[in-house]
Amino acid sequence: QVQLVESGGGLVQPGGSLRLSCAASGSIFSINAMGWYRQAPGQQRELVARITSGGSTNYAESVKGRFTISRDNAKNTVYLQMNSLKPQDTAVYYCNAVGLTGSWARFDNWGQGTQVTVSS
Repeated sequence: QVQLVESGGGLVQPGGSLRLSCAASGSIFSINAMGWYRQAPGQQRELVARITSGGSTNYAESVKGRFTISRDNAKNTVYLQMNSLKPQDTAVYYCNAVGLTGSWARFDNWGQGTQVTVSS
């Protein structure tokens, strides 16, 4: 079993910053990629940013230049630094990780989600 635990969400004013963290734990052999997705009310879940074990990243166009994804492979942790936040960034943010368990079974797991609200 692989668990993902997110932290760092909250309420922030437009133009502010937040940093999300997601730690993976359990029987993990390797993590190929970790990412952040978000889902606003009435909307589909969408990719925000993703990072591979080698450090390659991709971002949604709407967050390029404002958000930065990074990871600590030794800690199986991924971060999302969010700057210049806008009201349209308001959503539940979910962490995702894809990899192999200790018994070499593939996993593709999600965290429980953390609410980010951007409002004055």
